[in-house]
Amino acid sequence: MSSSLDAYLQSQAGSDPLRADVAETVRQLCLAAIKVRNTILSGGTGDTLAASREATNAGGDIQKELDVLADRVFEEAAKASPVVWYGSEEQEEPVAANPTGTLAIAIDPLDGSSNIDTNVSIGTIFSLFPVGEEGRANPHAAFLQPGTSQLAAGFFIYGPQLLLVLSVGNGTHVFIFSPAFGGFVEMRASVDIDPRAKEFAINASNYRHWEPQMRSYIDDCLAGVEGPRERDFNMRWIGSLVADCYRILVRGGVFLYPGDARKGYAKGRLRLLYEANPIAFCVEHAGGAATDGVTRILEIVPDGLHARTPLVFGGKREVERVARYMADPASLSERSPLFGKRSLFRA
Repeated sequence: MSSSLDAYLQSQAGSDPLRADVAETVRQLCLAAIKVRNTILSGGTGDTLAASREATNAGGDIQKELDVLADRVFEEAAKASPVVWYGSEEQEEPVAANPTGTLAIAIDPLDGSSNIDTNVSIGTIFSLFPVGEEGRANPHAAFLQPGTSQLAAGFFIYGPQLLLVLSVGNGTHVFIFSPAFGGFVEMRASVDIDPRAKEFAINASNYRHWEPQMRSYIDDCLAGVEGPRERDFNMRWIGSLVADCYRILVRGGVFLYPGDARKGYAKGRLRLLYEANPIAFCVEHAGGAATDGVTRILEIVPDGLHARTPLVFGGKREVERVARYMADPASLSERSPLFGKRSLFRA
C-alpha cells in the first residue's frame, strides 16, 4: 500500500517543533482543499462558481464566486493551524490568524479561476515561511523574505483527481486524495524533471509584446529540426499554472511567462510570493530550475505581498539556455546564417 501523507509528514517532522507545525498546517490545508473539491463536485453553493462578482482582488483581477469561497475556506484553515499571518491573493493586506503560531502562509486560494467555466484543472498554491520576532510584530516583515526561506511549498490540483504536489525541502512528492482511504496517499515519490525539454509552454498571443531575446528563443524552438536547435518542439499552454507545472513535473519541458511591453506587464503578471516562489521551490527540489528569465526566483526579495515577477521554470538546462538568451544579446547570433544549423548552445 502507498504511504499516507500523514506518515510522510511525521517522518519529515521528526522531533523538530517547527517542522511539526509545518506538518499540522499542511494537514489543515488538505482538509480545506477537500472542502473546495467537494464544492466544485456539487456544482457550487447556489451561485454559478464561474460567475464574476462586481469586485476585484488585490491584484486587480476580477473575482469569481469560487475565488471568494476558496479564500474563506483556506483562511479558516490557517486560523486552525500554527499560522500567525495569512497572506492571500484575494486580500490586500495580511490577515491575523493564530497569534501563538510560528508560520506565515502566502497563498493563491484559487489559481486558474478563468478556466472554471471550461472545466479545465484549477488549483491552490501555497508557501510556508517561518515567523521571527520582527515578523510577529509586523506582518509585512513576515512575508518580505526570499524564497530560500520557505519551509514548505506546494499546490493542490482540482481536476479528474485531487492531487497535492508538496516539497518540505527534501524532494518533491505527489499525493492523491483517496476517498476510500479518507485522506491523501503517495502517488509519486521524488519527482525528477528531465534537464532538457521537448515542450515549451507560453502564451504565444503576446509574441509582439515580448523583448527581442524572448522572441528569438521561441523562434528557434519553432524552427524545429531545420533550425539552430536541430529538434522539433511541441507547444503546450493551459493557462492554469498548477496544470502547466504538473505536466512539466511529470514529463518535462519549460514554462515561460515573461514580462512584456504592455502596460502593467513589465514585471510579468505572476505573483512572486504565492505563485512563483512555491512553484520554484517544488521545481528545484525536483531537479529543475526557476528564474525571472535571468535571476534565480528563490533569491529575489519581494517588495510587497503582491509583488510580481516574470517566471521561467522547468528542465534545468533549458532554463539556463533561456537565461543566456535573455542576458547576452550576442546569443541572437545563434540564428545567424554564419552558424547555419549549428548552435552555440546546442544541448
